[in-house]
Amino acid sequence: MSEEKQTKEAPKPKPKRPKIPRQPMPEQDAHARAKNFESVTLGYTMEQAVVEATRCIQCKKPYCIGGCPVAIDIPGFIQLVKDKEFLKAAQLVKRTNLLPAVCGRVCPQEEQCEAVCVLGKKQDPVAIGRLERFVADYEAEHGEIPLPEFPPKTGKKVAVVGAGPGGLTVAGDLIQQGHDVTIFEALHKAGGVLVYGIPEFRLPKAIVEREVEYLQRLGVELKLNHVIGKIRTIDQLMEEDGFDAVFIGSGAGLPWFMDIPGENLNGVFSANEYLTRNNLMKAFDFPSYDTPIKKFKNVAVIGGGNVAMDSVRTALRLGADNAYIVYRRGREEMPARQEEIEHAEHEGVKFKNLTAPVRILGNDEGWVTALECLEMELGEPDASGRRRPIPVKGSEFILEMDAVVIAIGTSANPLIAQTTPDLKLNRKGYIEVENETTCRTSKKGVFAGGDIVTGSATVILAMGAGRNAANAIQNYLQTGEWWSPNGTPEN
Repeated sequence: MSEEKQTKEAPKPKPKRPKIPRQPMPEQDAHARAKNFESVTLGYTMEQAVVEATRCIQCKKPYCIGGCPVAIDIPGFIQLVKDKEFLKAAQLVKRTNLLPAVCGRVCPQEEQCEAVCVLGKKQDPVAIGRLERFVADYEAEHGEIPLPEFPPKTGKKVAVVGAGPGGLTVAGDLIQQGHDVTIFEALHKAGGVLVYGIPEFRLPKAIVEREVEYLQRLGVELKLNHVIGKIRTIDQLMEEDGFDAVFIGSGAGLPWFMDIPGENLNGVFSANEYLTRNNLMKAFDFPSYDTPIKKFKNVAVIGGGNVAMDSVRTALRLGADNAYIVYRRGREEMPARQEEIEHAEHEGVKFKNLTAPVRILGNDEGWVTALECLEMELGEPDASGRRRPIPVKGSEFILEMDAVVIAIGTSANPLIAQTTPDLKLNRKGYIEVENETTCRTSKKGVFAGGDIVTGSATVILAMGAGRNAANAIQNYLQTGEWWSPNGTPEN
């Protein structure tokens, strides 16, 4: 046998995939943006988007889809970006997410889809959220996606209470099933927390309006200034107005306070009021909008979440000389997104961590003058998994302030529950549902989801709840079947 036949050619090694760094997000200069309400992040260029899309390795098992609460076909739309089919990419995203321009800006992708990105095991994960934002913005600039084809009308009517992320998702899903859908929104603008809570510099309101207009193009009816529980009750919607099913997505908009002396002084705000004045009522653009707000020099924001970051960064933009975060735990324990914390740091926000307010001081005219605080140290983890803050005896100190914004959380507004006596609540006052998949409440034909069920959470989780509720409502409208408390079907 010849030596040539005995010797087999060694397999050629596969070429190594070049390591492409994650594309940075262009941003306004930190000092400049701290003085305006224009968008902080500027979005990818086409070139950056294509390069970032090239980083995706198109896994056989795309864990990123499972990490997305609304199950976007992430590898599919990223491949279309790589192929420069940007409008097709936007169309693919909108099959499962009707608010991509919103989610691409405010959702914590680093804890969801990007957290399970296979590439992230050895490199930075693919910037999925930034690509989602890019295709949504590209679609807005270069042409509307054609409306999907609908099945014949079913004759069924669904009422959606609340035009926040969950309610908008339910409406968008059910209108495409042939049902008539009406959204009842208490405020004069649709969007819920997207318009009253998240500032313009993080989520321009024109984007929210664009997404809502798309739903109206689909055929969703929108009734603003309709406070359900006052204008109409849930029972009236079903018994008098002929709605076959109701989804309650009214959110958790009742602010918490700390129950410390001085909370009734002038210059003390809940984050809800402070942000609503600025975001929904455009106080930052006075006198173009007739919503005056006092300009404070030294502002303390109590809390460490995204709402606290939104509030303190708003205070800076309104002209505060000093804007503080006062938080009883350390930086590592802050629930806010890292990106938001870093943006606040770069803009000049001062952090008083391991600090707990104990009293708000005021002058004879009833205005805030100072915040009395106590130093804290961290002990063992508590039920939240974070280390418990423990007061340090004798460590009291004073911070001179003329405004205090309290951003420590919210709970459910009781109005709907008070006017719907057979709607079961849990011990915290949130609507109780069978489970997160069915979203069925104790009242036949009534479903609920989002913050009114879970307490304050993220935009995308509310949308995921909306998607589950829409599926459950569709099943109910088709079968008429409900389940009694003992687990037997009712018709």
